[in-house]
Amino acid sequence: MSQSNKSFSHRPKKVPSSRLARLTTFGSLAAKVAGNVVLSGAKQLASGESPSLKRSLLQPRNIEQLASKLSELRGAVMKLGQLLSMDAGDLLPPELSQLLATLRDNASAMPHKQLVAELKMAWGDNWLDGFSHFELSPFASASIGQVHLAYLDSGEKVAVKVQYPGIAKAINSDVDNVALLLKMSGLLPEHIQIDQLLAEAKKQLLAEADYRLEASYIDLYRSQITSDCFVIPEVYPDYSQSEILVMSYLDGVAIDTIVNQPQATKNRVIRQLITLFFDELFRFRLMQTDPNFANYLYQEESDRVVLLDFGATREIPKDVSTGYLKLITAGMKRDKSAMVEAAKAIGFFDDDISCDYLEQILDVLILACQPLDVDGEYDFANSGLAQKIKDKGLAINREKHQWHTPPVDAIFIHRKTAGLYLLAAKLNAQVNVRQLFLPYAELGNSFNGSDAL
Repeated sequence: MSQSNKSFSHRPKKVPSSRLARLTTFGSLAAKVAGNVVLSGAKQLASGESPSLKRSLLQPRNIEQLASKLSELRGAVMKLGQLLSMDAGDLLPPELSQLLATLRDNASAMPHKQLVAELKMAWGDNWLDGFSHFELSPFASASIGQVHLAYLDSGEKVAVKVQYPGIAKAINSDVDNVALLLKMSGLLPEHIQIDQLLAEAKKQLLAEADYRLEASYIDLYRSQITSDCFVIPEVYPDYSQSEILVMSYLDGVAIDTIVNQPQATKNRVIRQLITLFFDELFRFRLMQTDPNFANYLYQEESDRVVLLDFGATREIPKDVSTGYLKLITAGMKRDKSAMVEAAKAIGFFDDDISCDYLEQILDVLILACQPLDVDGEYDFANSGLAQKIKDKGLAINREKHQWHTPPVDAIFIHRKTAGLYLLAAKLNAQVNVRQLFLPYAELGNSFNGSDAL
């Protein structure tokens, strides 16, 4: 969630906090959708057409009501939208992809009355005593909570992240209810195996709902990143709790708005972020996996990148880190046999994979390593790399009999990689990625042998 001064325009809507209220929302939603389906089917019959369930389900009225009602629930509903729309969006009906994208991007703010009730519950009736000013309207919002600008009595400008009420307790049931809604609707193609993603959505949400855990990740990043290229917020532990996180407010402009900056500036920013990605994967074995551009700001005066929102941080298993080091090194050398062994160790495929399907996977992995194959500056904007990877991935996933869900850690690592590629292309960056990776390849054994975490 960005700490820029971006206006927050969504109309406040009360968050259903009890399990009964949330279940009622699902029930009323299902009833409305069913009613719309019956009405649409009757209209199709009246016009001499054969009724189509899919067509009835995907009518604009249903999509609008689904988006509106599900966005009110926040939490697991929105996280599921993030996972599915970003990892399987190309395989879903366009209307469903749009619905999930809506859930990913749109979150309504809590009404002031509900917000104040949460603040009183956390800090007591005199919760304002510690602040000289507190903005009740949030400047950012997402699936788990919303962020407010405030000033402490001591004068510090802070960002206060407040969790939506009832989100943590409803995670498991919400994910199950959304999954049931999607499966019963028939909108989800049969070959899309989302069970693992659903389980991961629950785990990820439970982790993100623990703001003390996020605070510990912020502290870890502050201790690991020694470069003065980055700025990381400071946590105020005396004010923070499991459902409220108070951090220093950091100014900056949205990272994707620096497209008009000098070429050297854009190249430097992407070099720093790619180096950080390699550090996360191979040195820290700790990765902030949310590729949202809003999680980065740029400070022009200091020429530094602000890192925000560490809720989606994941600890990377040592064998996965080692596997990717071997995979990227082999991909850079076009050593297919070494790539197969590394990809198999990570969990990309089973031993009984067909030769043709294996070749297709290797082609995608080699393509993803393309920036490292260039001994010089790689032109992200003119490479069409993101679209090429997308097209090849889509072709692979159409082979339903061979489809294999990659390990969850790989899904999140690839989302982060895709986000960096997209940002680099948007900024027209030209970076020698090979040069950035070589130190990790040369020192791989010492990096992966460390137990810094």
